[in-house]
Amino acid sequence: MTDISLGEYTLIYNAFSLTIAVMGASTIFFFFGRSQVSKPYRTAVTVTALVTLVAFYHYFRIFDSWVSAFTVVGGVIKPTGVAFNDAYRYVDWLLTVPLLLLELILVMKLPPKESVSKSLRLGILAAVMVAFGYPGEVATDNTTRWIFWALAMIPFTWIVIELFVGLKASIASQPENVRGMVSIARWITVLSWCFYPVVFIFPMIGFSGGAAVTLVQVGYTIADIVAKSAFGIYIYNIAVRKSENEPSTEFIPSSAVGAV
Repeated sequence: MTDISLGEYTLIYNAFSLTIAVMGASTIFFFFGRSQVSKPYRTAVTVTALVTLVAFYHYFRIFDSWVSAFTVVGGVIKPTGVAFNDAYRYVDWLLTVPLLLLELILVMKLPPKESVSKSLRLGILAAVMVAFGYPGEVATDNTTRWIFWALAMIPFTWIVIELFVGLKASIASQPENVRGMVSIARWITVLSWCFYPVVFIFPMIGFSGGAAVTLVQVGYTIADIVAKSAFGIYIYNIAVRKSENEPSTEFIPSSAVGAV
């Protein structure tokens, strides 16, 4: 943190600012979008909105902490003595990562017992994964970082197995017009989440100083936008598509708007 350049500082500053805007706009969109889906899927869209709302709040805190940690003196970045609090990320992930999995389960509209069991199991695994990641993130030696990285990959691998093996039969029972979309949603989840452990190891494979800080902060930020906002939009579209299979007087399907 002590040798970060003005360009690196500005890039991270702008990445945080962009994410605040993305998460805020996404939250508004998802809350208003609830009226475009039928009742069984409104909880899934609400959870999607909560994910981006929580992320919006924490990115605001991350942004504020970043600004407080540095000052510009003669075009040079100087630490103020106030430590940058990266723990906000892990508090955010502890809340939002289990909810991201819950979005997928809820939009599938599984039988209540199956929905509860899968949500609980996946939620616990996600929370354990994040909990293992934090001690490694704040560790100052690579050995400790590698140990906790490996520990976090255990529940991550279990989640992948649950998504691709445990949900296989449930996906086969989805309506034909969304079956492929639900299957793709698993890939979006896994591929976007794969970015996090890769970013985590940047400081352990030769990157240091301002370059390491920039890669980690910008990398996590890009991953969050994809995993939360972009994934949320995809879940919303699944909910809209499934709602068209269940006509209801409580909402107007998007395909019928032009005919009204």
